[in-house]
Amino acid sequence: MTIDFDFDPNAVLVDSTTGVEGVNHIGLSVQNLDRVLDFYSAATGFEVIHKESFENDASADILFARNNVKVQTAILRAPNWVLELSEFAHNDSATLTDMPVIGPGMSHTCYQSPIDQPLFEKFAAQGARFLNRHDEPVYSPTYGVSYVYAYDPEGNLLEMEKLDGEQLLKHAGYLDNWDKDNKPIWMSQVSLFTPDRDRLMQFYHNIFRTNPHRIVEVPVGEFGDNLFDIDNAKVQIGWFRLNRQSKVMEILQFLNPPTPQSMIEREPTSLGYSFSLEVSDIEAEYQRLKALGVEFFSPPVKLGRFVQAYARDIDGNIFSLRQPVDSDGPFSVKAYDKRGGL
Repeated sequence: MTIDFDFDPNAVLVDSTTGVEGVNHIGLSVQNLDRVLDFYSAATGFEVIHKESFENDASADILFARNNVKVQTAILRAPNWVLELSEFAHNDSATLTDMPVIGPGMSHTCYQSPIDQPLFEKFAAQGARFLNRHDEPVYSPTYGVSYVYAYDPEGNLLEMEKLDGEQLLKHAGYLDNWDKDNKPIWMSQVSLFTPDRDRLMQFYHNIFRTNPHRIVEVPVGEFGDNLFDIDNAKVQIGWFRLNRQSKVMEILQFLNPPTPQSMIEREPTSLGYSFSLEVSDIEAEYQRLKALGVEFFSPPVKLGRFVQAYARDIDGNIFSLRQPVDSDGPFSVKAYDKRGGL
């Protein structure tokens, strides 16, 4: 694959000329929906805005590329995004393991709050297991951020960041927005860990038709050793800005120790993370991405409130194209992420 993207500090997905409106949701396929829903709703305070289930539904079988799909879903609303938890019945006997911090795959999403909020304590009170060395937050005076990596009850990795300072909070979208509504926790990332950062960034550059806004390569020293609980950690990272303030796609490659190649062929129903790209014309975007070589599991299918099509990226991560039936309704990215806004 030819690498032809460039670094542009002003680049942002919402300025793309494609039909991609933004990232609609972060998905998490879990084994026990009630357990994981209780964990995230209690830790974050996010509102459960919708629940639905499908069984003996031909459209569900086509969409998820599996016969006899039985699925329950709950949607949690953050101030700026939604977290969609799904339980597929056939995963009830799957072995649960902790996600490796070095990847590969969509390893986590990130929850942010102001420095004076008890973000870490709220997750710990619900049983989150900290990955950081000594089980302590790691503070970066360079960035003014305190970091924690942790595991949820099923071993899914999550990141927490507490932001220190008015400039950071304004840039994140908190000040003059969610602070007035007493919503001190929000979401900020699609995080993909890969054995080849530039290759995966080129893939998403082709999808988004926009450049990454930041690229770094760092030996992270004591900070990274404590954050990841790995000696002599070294990483290289690139970011696509998904909107003007609060949300990014992070593409990270561990150089030491190296992020391995994925040995698992993931399916739309596999346990773990996924995400969706909301589009204004799903048939046009489906054809455009197919022409780029993207592997889809089915053509677009209407199920519930969306027309969708699931796909794998070049690393095997699961994502979907998603077009709301009601483009101005509460389940569209426009309801919580105005194009050009937060």
